Amino acid sequence: MAIDRFGRNIHYLRISLTDHCNLRCIYCMPEDQTFRPNADLLQDDEILRLVRLFASLGFDKIRLTGGEPTVRANVVELVRAIAHTPGIRSLSMTTNGVLLSKLARPLKEAGLQRVNVSIDTLDPEKFRRLTRWGKLEQVWEGILAAEAAGLTPIKLNGVVVRGYNEEDVVDLAALTLDRPWQMRFIEMMPFAGATEIQTRQVVTAAEIQQKIESEFGPLEASGEYDGEARIYRIRGAKGQIGFISSVTVPFCAACTRARLTADGVLRMCLLREKELDLLSPMRNGASDEELRQIILDGVWNKPWGHGLEEGIIPLNRVMNQIGG
Repeated sequence: MAIDRFGRNIHYLRISLTDHCNLRCIYCMPEDQTFRPNADLLQDDEILRLVRLFASLGFDKIRLTGGEPTVRANVVELVRAIAHTPGIRSLSMTTNGVLLSKLARPLKEAGLQRVNVSIDTLDPEKFRRLTRWGKLEQVWEGILAAEAAGLTPIKLNGVVVRGYNEEDVVDLAALTLDRPWQMRFIEMMPFAGATEIQTRQVVTAAEIQQKIESEFGPLEASGEYDGEARIYRIRGAKGQIGFISSVTVPFCAACTRARLTADGVLRMCLLREKELDLLSPMRNGASDEELRQIILDGVWNKPWGHGLEEGIIPLNRVMNQIGG
């Protein structure tokens, strides 16, 4: 079991399979973003070795992220190997959905259990503006394919950006009326690359909730969290609404996660710059026990929370270089 100095059991690992992406969302990266050479990233055998090591330390929940994880070569076989690793009980993926219409069923058959799909608006023109390159119909087809394949419960992630899609939250919330989906609204968090947008155009969860309630009436609170999301429901709806309020209502006290970047760095807080290199020692011949100790030291020193209230913004990586 991996315990930090505050007594939290850290057992949830988010693995970025690549920093590459087939979209260029305005709140994530510049349009001319360059990516790391594949040789600088974790190779399949290196990912699987680290998964086994993390599992031996009590990590039992894994989420695959990017960049965009579905653009990773051999992603289905990699999922299959992770899913069959002893100790791993939960395996999910966060994706932009562009390739899901082709990959949903193979991923499910390989052992992936659930997906979270990013969708910030139901307006095709706004979607194109937000993602720069994206086509809404591809993502919608991917969501339906994921549901048909059994990658459920379907969870949708919407990042709300002032001046772009704050008025679209009502339409997104309405998706839960007749579908057993969870629509999750996410406050923008500041990183390098798109920092000005991320800091100046934040729409708070409270404001999002107010817009939804102005259309549907007071939301029914479950009093529970689903991961980092506070869960609500429109009265009579089949699905749920979640609010992820990392900026205004942090959930750091309950955080049980660590992040492994595509270039093999362990990052214990999304919004803190401190990192531990695992790739270099591994390629320099470190033993499993030596790598376990690096991981345990990182877990022990996991910070209590982020420093946004003190004006501390992580600038050493853009979002796609960390993993969602």
